[in-house]
This record gives sequence, structure tokens and C-alpha cells, in this order.
Amino acid sequence: MPRWVSLLLFFIPVLLLLLGGHVYLYRRLVRDVTEHRGLRRAAGALFTVGFAGAFGARALGAVLPSAASRVVGIVFLAWMGLVLYLLMFTLAADGVRAVARWRARRQAASGAPQSEPASPERRALLGRGLAIGAGVAGASVTGFGTWRAFHPPDVRDIPVRLPGLPKALEGFTLVQLTDIHIGGVLQRRFVDELVSRTNALKPDLIAITGDLVDGSVDTLGPFVAGFGALRARHGAFFVTGNHDYYSDADAWVAFVKGLGIQVLRNRSVTIGDGAASFQLAGVDDWSADRMGEPGYDLDAALRDVRADRASVLLAHQPSNFDEVARRGVGLQLSGHTHGGQMFPGTIVGDLIWGDRNAGLSRTAQSLLYVSRGCGFVGPPMRVGAPSEIARLVLLPG
Repeated sequence: MPRWVSLLLFFIPVLLLLLGGHVYLYRRLVRDVTEHRGLRRAAGALFTVGFAGAFGARALGAVLPSAASRVVGIVFLAWMGLVLYLLMFTLAADGVRAVARWRARRQAASGAPQSEPASPERRALLGRGLAIGAGVAGASVTGFGTWRAFHPPDVRDIPVRLPGLPKALEGFTLVQLTDIHIGGVLQRRFVDELVSRTNALKPDLIAITGDLVDGSVDTLGPFVAGFGALRARHGAFFVTGNHDYYSDADAWVAFVKGLGIQVLRNRSVTIGDGAASFQLAGVDDWSADRMGEPGYDLDAALRDVRADRASVLLAHQPSNFDEVARRGVGLQLSGHTHGGQMFPGTIVGDLIWGDRNAGLSRTAQSLLYVSRGCGFVGPPMRVGAPSEIARLVLLPG
């Protein structure tokens, strides 16, 4: 099937669903609430611009100055999140009304005594109240989620008993940064704050596990350059994520190396000296080969990893962890899922990934830690899945 056909088959249903959602919200939150022509026209214009911006923001941003492009991106992406939550609460309110009507009809059909039916005015007033309540609830959740997304990630401490870790390395701190998504919205200020918070932890090692960027080196290089200030006793390491491939992974790998960050592309290194050491391996993103790129090669990454020594694998996605566990790797650090990022995405993530959606899990004798990530993708919101800087404290297993 030609690529343009597959794109049409994807975008046309999405476009129709989005259009239907905007029409439904206008009817329920505007037309059914007020008869004021001026308010109806203003709201109609707002929904029209919001719908058009949802698909045209990227093209519009390409012709605007960078500062204006960023504002446009934030506004229209936030609008998409607002529409989602308005739909959720408005549909829930209409569901409550539908259940109430169904119960009234059933009671009438059974011949049971009924209370006096509500007047049309009272029903209209109830409908307006539910619509206004749904609108306020949706806007409130959107506001909180947007604030949470731009708020610097919290530090999350995770003690990890790593099999085979030498006693001399007890308390070794490994800080994981992942899914940062530097791009049109998150830029240098966010990078500098993230670097400052990371360095303040005085880590022994820093691991960046993919999805560093959403854009080209030419556009985002000045922002990403801030990561050159990361400091850790054993250095900083990077592995690629799927979004890095959308943005020319080879170019970004070269750029990151220039910042003094080591890149683990299907290879491993020794961290520490002599007996007081462990092996750190990294793989390219699991989905790279689907994009026509040489990618994930677990055999190459673990070629020098010994079963009698502690080992940590950096892999952007938690995919294939069953095989990693079968190989006896002590700990894998991943991201990719964002923990769902926004409710109800949190539930969807749990259905797809199970206990590998976020947090620490075990398979056989191997541990997997999946971080919810530092940034966001799509709507600038975090609801039910706050961003994090993961500080893993290694202990002998």
C-alpha cells in the first residue's frame, strides 16, 4: 500500500472524530447553555480556530519567528488536551442524564408511583448546570496538567538490589533522564533547569535513555548544548529513542558525542576499576529497523557482558525485556511509555505494558525500571503521571 494511502486512512478518521468532538462540545457547552448571539458567535469562532489549529499549527509555526512559533505550538497543543477533558466530562454528564431518563421511563412502564415530572424549564436548567460543571472541570484539569508538565521534574529515589554488585559500590547513584523531548515547546530554559537539578544530586553516573529531541540539530542544537554541563563521577551516557530517529539519529549521536556524552550503540563499557566495577551496556532503539535504520542489536550490546558480574542495560523501550532477563542482565533502564502521561492514557498504558508501564518490576532474577520521563509529547500536560528524574541507588543483590 502506498504511504500516502496509509496516511489518508489514518488521518481521515482522526479528522472526522476531531470535527465531531468540536461540534458536540459547541452544541452542549455553548448552544445549550446560552441564547446570546454574541457569545455563540465568539465561541463558534474559538472552536473553529481551535479545530483548524490542531492540524495547521505545525505549518503555521514554520513561517513564524521562533518565539511566536513556540507560543502557537503551546496554545494549540493545549487546546487539544482541553478538548479531550471537556469531552470526557461532558460525555459523563450526558451519561448521567441518560441514565436518569432511562430509570424514569422504566419506572413509568412498571406502573410504580412516580414523583411529579420535572418541568421543561427545570430540565433545561439542569442541563445547563451539568454543561457548565463539565466545562469548569475540564478547564481545571487542563490547567493543572499544563502547570504540571512545565514544572521541573521531581526527583524520585529508587533503591535497587543489583545482583553481583560489589560491596565497594554499595550506594552507587545512577541518575536516569529520559523522554525529554526538547523541541518547539521545551527549550534551553528547561534544559538548564534539568541539568541543574541533576548535577545537584551529585550522581556517580548519568544515563539518558532516548527521545532526547523532536527536531533537527540545526534547529535544536543551541538548546541541547546545555546538556554538555552534566557532571557525574563516571560520566554521562546516551542511547537512542524512536523520536531521535525521526530527527536523524546519526546527526544527533555525533552532536551528543561533541558534548562529552558517551553514546552506547549496541556496545558495553566497564564502570569502575578491577573488582569494584560493573558492566554498562546500551542498545539502539527497538523500533529503528522499522524505519529502515540499523538498530537494536542485543547480541552485540551484551557481547562483553559476563554472567558473573553485575550488569545494567540502557534501552529506550521496555520491549524485549523477557529476552533480556533470559540473558541474565541484572537491571534494565527504560522510558518510552511516559507512564501514560495523561489520564486516561495512564490506563491505556497499563493495559498495553502492564507493570512495565512505569516503575520497578522483576522478571526472573532481572529488574526493569521504566521512568515516566522528564518532558512530554503532544499536549503539554501531565495528569496522573508526573514527570521525574529517577535516582537509582544501587545495593548488592
